[in-house]
Amino acid sequence: MTHVVGDTATLLGRSLRHVLRSPDTIVTTAVTPIALMLLFVFVFGGAIDTGAEASVDYMLPGILLITIASGVAYTAYRLFLDLQGGIVERFQSMPIARSAVLWAHVLTSLVANLVSLALVVGVAFVAGFRPAAGPLGWLAVVGILVVYIVALTWIAVIAGLSAKTVDGASAFSYPLIFLPFISSAFVPTATMPGPVRWFAEHQPTTSIVNALRDLLTARPVGSDVWVALAWCVGILLAAAVIAVVTYGRRVR
Repeated sequence: MTHVVGDTATLLGRSLRHVLRSPDTIVTTAVTPIALMLLFVFVFGGAIDTGAEASVDYMLPGILLITIASGVAYTAYRLFLDLQGGIVERFQSMPIARSAVLWAHVLTSLVANLVSLALVVGVAFVAGFRPAAGPLGWLAVVGILVVYIVALTWIAVIAGLSAKTVDGASAFSYPLIFLPFISSAFVPTATMPGPVRWFAEHQPTTSIVNALRDLLTARPVGSDVWVALAWCVGILLAAAVIAVVTYGRRVR
């Protein structure tokens, strides 16, 4: 176990140095969600009925999920480049724990996405975001976001291992970016047509958005938080198993 942790920490440092050498990836990840947030708040905000809740407070949870979906695409991209560049084959010839290669990419994604989320939340405060959540509420919000990041990152690992081209490695993120738009992130699901409403109410993004919104506004948290965690943990476990099997086949 010590061997695995040490190897993972070493490879994590390598990946983080790559990110620091091109900080534009983090900035790019945050710019589009920030632009969407400002667009929805200051352009479309008056046309969307959010009740007594401020537009930025209502829409921020969905923006955070879009930020994560955009950020994990770089994990697939970096892993694909490592495979194509032969560095993974070199690692295989060295006394390095096999799982350390994947975990280094996953943890790099976690760090980079948390930085991007911090940038988005900072701009949201400037735009008028005023959460009522206390320390425990914020801790729960961060916990859900961390599990969501790790879950989507394992999906990104599968894409990076399976892709044939650079474009294909990152293309998987497009449906994930689009998913919050068909949820309660920006408009109430009750306003949607029947089939769309059914899909919106039964897909994971809606429960995650509702849980984050309740926590940030300090409203009583219902079953959404448990449904959200169940979705996140279920996706994480399934994607991690598939990623490990795919990786074993790829480097065999």
